Amino acid sequence: MAKKTFESALSRLEQITEELEQGDLSLEDSLKKFDEGIQLTEFCNAKLTEARARVEILLEKNGKLEAEPFEEVDPDD
Repeated sequence: MAKKTFESALSRLEQITEELEQGDLSLEDSLKKFDEGIQLTEFCNAKLTEARARVEILLEKNGKLEAEPFEEVDPDD
């Protein structure tokens, strides 16, 4: 299975939103889609938090933009 990216998760979340808005799903299918959407939202939020931390690391280097290794956090931990 390919590694999930922010972009693929966001795309899937948009697709789920459209499916739910159409209203053609059964209650059970709607709940499954909603649950998947919540999980994708949490994944995207974790990725955005990581990105924000990277930007902060770059900006805190004595006013100079310097790259520093960033330890990626696994959202499943």
